[in-house]
Order: sequence, then structure tokens, then C-alpha cells
Amino acid sequence: MIVFTANRSLPFDASPLSELEKSIYEQKMMSAVEYLYDSADDLLFELRFRRHLLETSLALSKSGIHFAGFNDSKCNDMYWERTPNGRFRLKKGESARKAINDIFVHGHMYAFECSTAVIVVLYQALSKSIGPRHFDRLFPDLLLFDWEYNRYLHLIERSNVEEAVIGDVLYFDNPDFSSSTPWWRGQNVIKLDHNLYYGHGHGVGIVTAQEVITVLNRFRKPYYSKSAHLTPPFIHPDFSYFSKYQSAIQEPALIALIGSMTYAGG
Repeated sequence: MIVFTANRSLPFDASPLSELEKSIYEQKMMSAVEYLYDSADDLLFELRFRRHLLETSLALSKSGIHFAGFNDSKCNDMYWERTPNGRFRLKKGESARKAINDIFVHGHMYAFECSTAVIVVLYQALSKSIGPRHFDRLFPDLLLFDWEYNRYLHLIERSNVEEAVIGDVLYFDNPDFSSSTPWWRGQNVIKLDHNLYYGHGHGVGIVTAQEVITVLNRFRKPYYSKSAHLTPPFIHPDFSYFSKYQSAIQEPALIALIGSMTYAGG
């Protein structure tokens, strides 16, 4: 359930939320796990951020980017320098916000694998949530690679995949992957719905869990039969950390206590 640390029993009115935001809110409210928030502003920021994660996933799936392993990755050299190991480093003096957005505008100039795609979605959704000024200030030396190396996103790992909601990053493991296609050792995805995910790769895209598993199983070692599967841990950005920057693009929610109900607007 959702709990506000200042007053654990204070109700919250979800009526101003969009249908998508409301569905996330209701899933967290019905959970046996306690989700703690310092304020209604923090909760609203997370819900909007998660909405941006879904919208950005859909946009990247239509952007025209290509799939490639790190050795064959490509980027627009107007904004990025490609490192020897296939990472993309923001060119000195360039805007991080413009560079990330260029991937969505000129997707045909980019090629990378699934973990980089996840990072691109996370950064783009964050930029939409906090605005370009704060985003450029926070990431003047942006580096795109694997999510494990992006400590600046302040990623939080949770262990029970049943608690994952829209915008969370999950992983399908392929234990018997073929050494000839090491990039199919697994698939990073972003949850879009109850059983719908975005994953970047040949034959992936906007798919169900079974469709991800079917694709991965095509790339097992010969005569091996252990199926790919969804793993328990999942990750998401530390929404509370970034919520302090939300005023860059919107006023904080106006909270009013009327009777026993908390009303949020903004």
C-alpha cells in the first residue's frame, strides 16, 4: 500500500490522475508491500515519470533504430563520440537533452543492443520529467552503455517481480544461449502493461512475455533445451531522488485537506 511518512493514515484522492497513472496508483495501493512517500508531490512525480517511461518506450520502438552488438554499434557523431568498446559519450559542449532526443528523431543513424535501449528510454523519460535545464546540468558528460554502469540514474533493485509496475525494467535470462550470438544471453525490457513489454532487438519490440521467451529460445546452443525465463529482480530509477527537480517544468501539486480527504491538483 501507499503510505505518506508524515501521516500514515492520511487518505489521497486519485481522481486528478490520468487513467494510466491511476492504474499504477491502484496497483501499489492494493499491494501488501508498503511504498513510502514523503509527500503527495513525490508520489505524483513518480506516476508522471512512469507515464513518460511508457510513452518513451513506444516512441523508441517507432524511431527506426537498428539492433547491433557493442562491437557494431553506431551513433550520430554530431552529438556523440563512439568509444572503442561501443559506448556513446556526449561530445564536449553539447546538450545532453538534445543528444538523447536526437536518437528519437534520427533513429536510422543509431544501432545498439537492448541494455543501451533501456538506458536511452530512462534518460529520455527523465528529461521529460525534470526539464532540459536540470537534465543538462545533471548530465554534462553523459555516457550511454549498459544500465549497470549508469550510477547517475540512481537505480534501485527490487527482488519480487510480481510487484513490478509500468515503467520498471525487467530481465529475461537465456541460460543456454549460443556463444555465436552472445547478445542473446538475455533481454532487457520495460514493463508497459500487465503482460506487455518493450524490448529492443530482432523479433522483439512491443511484445508479451511469451513472445520474448520464444525469440530468446531460438538462440540457444544446439541440442540444449532449457527455456529462457523472466528473472525475479527488477530495477527502476530512484524517483524520490529526482523529484526535487520537478519544479523545472511544473508547479508542485497543490495539497488541500478538506474533511478527511487529501485533494491533489496541479
